[in-house]
Amino acid sequence: MRSSQRLLVALASAGGTWPHDDWPTPDDPYVSRVLRVSPPYRGLRETAADVVVLHCEDPAASFPGLLEALRARSVPVLVVSPRQDTEAVVEAFRDGAGYLVEGDHCEQMLSSAVMAAKVGHTYLSPSACAALREGARRMPAADGGATGRLRGLLSPREKQIMELLSTGLSAQEIGLRLRLSEKTVRNNLSNIYAKLDARGGTDAVLRWLGATSVLRT
Repeated sequence: MRSSQRLLVALASAGGTWPHDDWPTPDDPYVSRVLRVSPPYRGLRETAADVVVLHCEDPAASFPGLLEALRARSVPVLVVSPRQDTEAVVEAFRDGAGYLVEGDHCEQMLSSAVMAAKVGHTYLSPSACAALREGARRMPAADGGATGRLRGLLSPREKQIMELLSTGLSAQEIGLRLRLSEKTVRNNLSNIYAKLDARGGTDAVLRWLGATSVLRT
């Protein structure tokens, strides 16, 4: 990726110390620079940011204000927070493009998550993925049966891809694991979204894990 094609990220910090002061590095393959904005995030809608990273203690308290500041502007939001309980992760997932638990990821993973958000895919750190799986495990058996039927719509290859996507891997990383081109993985993901009637990567992961029923309506 050429420098001119790298992403501009808005870091919306709702308090606390940002653990990646040196991010992005000059040779970061995905991110060119970061703009820092503070609550109430005035002017965020006027920025040219490709992705917003919300760093906060409690997503339930901070996310609504950020979405209000963005209003109708369609910008993917990636959440970074120390919270790793199922409710916090799922609530952030309703409107976000991914979730990284603080201390559970490195700068390279953060850059990959930002790129995944930009192209419409979900990215989870391991602890966030575990929280979603725990929520799915607690669901009633009837919901588990519905999840099984939904998974049955996918081909064996598509199931492999979804299993890896749900662990927080990017399309590029999935391709390396399965020895497929990134383009092939993205084509498979498009087919998966159609079969699962998912709006994108976040929705597909929630459906795959059977976690949609823990979302409050």
